[in-house]
This record gives sequence, C-alpha cells and structure tokens, in this order.
Amino acid sequence: MKVLAINGSPHQEGNTFHALKKITDILDGNGIETEILHIGDKQIRGCIGCNACASGECALGDDDFREWTEKMLMADGILIGSPVHFAGITGTLKCFLDRAFFSTYKLGKMRGKVGAAVAICRRAGDMTAFDQINKYFLISEITVAASSYWSIGYGLTPGEVMEDAEGVATFEQLAENVAWLLKMKAETKSTLPASKKTERKRTNFIR
Repeated sequence: MKVLAINGSPHQEGNTFHALKKITDILDGNGIETEILHIGDKQIRGCIGCNACASGECALGDDDFREWTEKMLMADGILIGSPVHFAGITGTLKCFLDRAFFSTYKLGKMRGKVGAAVAICRRAGDMTAFDQINKYFLISEITVAASSYWSIGYGLTPGEVMEDAEGVATFEQLAENVAWLLKMKAETKSTLPASKKTERKRTNFIR
C-alpha cells in the first residue's frame, strides 16, 4: 500500500509540509509506504478545456505533469495539502488538480482510492480551501477519510503549525483513519468487490 502526499505550498518545508509529514510519519509506522510530492513551486499551466485528455493524453504535453499523475494513479491513497491563499488553495495546486482530475475522473481511474485533505492558514479561509480539495475527491468517487475535526491547522512561520495542539491531534487521527481504511480495503479485496459502476448521464440546463 502506498499514499502519495501532494504539497501545494510554494514553500517546500513550510507549515503545509510539516502537517503532511506528521501524517505520513504515522502512516509509515502503520506499514504504509508514503511519498511527499512538492509541486507548489513548479511552473504548471492551467487546464484549457480542450478535452484532448479524453483520448488519454493532455494536450499541454508536460512531462513532469504526466509523471506526477502516474504517481497518483499508482497510489492507493492520495493526501493533498495546501496553504490558504485568498481563502482558497494555491493557484499552482489548482492548475495541477484541475488537469490531473479532469483527465482521470471521466474514466474512473481514481475510483476507490482513499483521499484526505489538509489546509493550513494563518487566520482564516481554511474551510474554503479544505472544501475545495475535497470536491476533487468526491467527483472522482474517492473515499474521503474523516478525522475528529476538519483537518486544518494554524501557523505562519515554518513549523509553527506544530504548536497548534488541536490541529496536530486532528492530523494524527486523520492518519490513523486513512491507515484503517487502506488496511480494510486490502483485507477485503478478495471477498468484497468494488461497487457497481453506473452509467453517468449528463443533463444540461440550457440546450
């Protein structure tokens, strides 16, 4: 089992990293392989809505993007963390997630994975960013792991989020719940098949 943690912060070892590291350390202790992927400081173009990815290849032709998406597809669980920028996730992370999920969810490639969101802020906007990440999971039929509270943390300077005792406790519980979901999936893989995939029907309000 493997969990890919995506760090959407432009600061590679800022508070978002520290929160993700807290979670991945616990997952490692549960025998689950983890990797933290730092994409927040990369140059990532946004989705242009051309639908070329419906044939399996993004038209923007970014080799790094293909590699990162492959890592997501190979992982059993996906953890996405972001600092709060203007009450939402970072622009770079949104560009990445728009392309990665748009190019995979139609074909059900993310279906059945376990997902978890983490949002870190100085003062406010965390719930908006937290909800924004979860929307990618939910439309892709990813099972969202819960915790004892919404998995948000507070801090400004690098490492300060670790002083948020309630936030840290929430990250710890989130990690345990992600580990439990992944272990339960592994234990029932041969006895409980995935849920039946129903046909998606599109209805436009204006025709």
